[in-house]
Amino acid sequence: MTPETPDQPLRILHAVRAPVGGIFRHILDLANGQADRGHDVGIIADSLTGGERAEAALKEIAPRLKLGVRRIAIHREPHPADFLVWAQFMFLVRKLKPDVLHGHGAKAGAFVRLRQHSKTRIRVYTPHGGSLHYPLDTLKGAFYSRLERTLMNSTDLFLFESAFARNTYQRTIGMPEGLVRCVFNGVTADEFDPVVKATDATDIVYVGEFRHIKGADLLIDAVARLNADGKKVTLTLAGDGEEMAALKAQVQRLGLGEKVRFIGHVKARHGFSKGSVLVVPSRGDSMPYVVIEAAAAGIPMVAANVGGIPEIFGSHTDALFAPNLVGAMADAIETALEDPEAAAQRAKSLRERVLMHFSQKAMVEGVLAGYRDAFADR
Repeated sequence: MTPETPDQPLRILHAVRAPVGGIFRHILDLANGQADRGHDVGIIADSLTGGERAEAALKEIAPRLKLGVRRIAIHREPHPADFLVWAQFMFLVRKLKPDVLHGHGAKAGAFVRLRQHSKTRIRVYTPHGGSLHYPLDTLKGAFYSRLERTLMNSTDLFLFESAFARNTYQRTIGMPEGLVRCVFNGVTADEFDPVVKATDATDIVYVGEFRHIKGADLLIDAVARLNADGKKVTLTLAGDGEEMAALKAQVQRLGLGEKVRFIGHVKARHGFSKGSVLVVPSRGDSMPYVVIEAAAAGIPMVAANVGGIPEIFGSHTDALFAPNLVGAMADAIETALEDPEAAAQRAKSLRERVLMHFSQKAMVEGVLAGYRDAFADR
């Protein structure tokens, strides 16, 4: 039955394919915040990815989720088993009777919206940028854009985490009939505590996944260029992922063995402590948590001027460099290292901006307001 007042508890079911990275962080924070406000929340996530970290995170949050945690084997690419997965989704929907079906990412978003229209339930979709990064002239780009267009008007509410994602969707897919809202990702209050730099900190640090779109290989090339120019810059790479072996081989090929170290996956704040300046070299991004987390902690930072990153930096455009250009990245790193006082002052100002616009509280309240508007729009 549709909630009749804004304060009435909702039954909210979040669905995601891969429980990793920023998308998973977003769902956990959102689910925790919604549970804190008295709503009945559940999570459906892929069982093939995430490993021990996802298992531990879901085990930790499970006691707070009245609709529970369900794991289903969901393949990344289109797969013959997708019909069976969709049937499992529909079984869980009938069993759990959610008021809100909230799909995160292209695949879970598709499963959620394939559910037929209901007078008492809303279908919500947050793309998280994934399917929007594929060029339209590629096979994947054409497939995903066609799928998005097909499901566009089976969506009661679009919740974009950045204006960039919203604008990209509207430009490449179309203008939805359903409601469209933009709600920034947010971080928790304790993430605004300062981070103490480690005694073994290198000049710069990278924190994140090792995937092509994240650009860690470009950063290694920038470090090689700086060292070739006589700037003895050192780098810590904190993370893991599918490109780990390739990145290690690149470091050895460029003769950077003593300049670059890998410390594996660590918590973001621990990673931040391992360098004087954080570098975000992304080829593409929507609203990366690592940038918001670093800004909240007051970490000096330079980042690629791509996706939703400029929305986080606001007027601090001097810390942004042109994406996919190793020379531009190297110049930005050199500038930040040569003038640490200016970098620290910018970090302080950016922290104040994030405190105002990118809190977990604001994110949760913005999403719930979107749900209420979607019910009212019925």
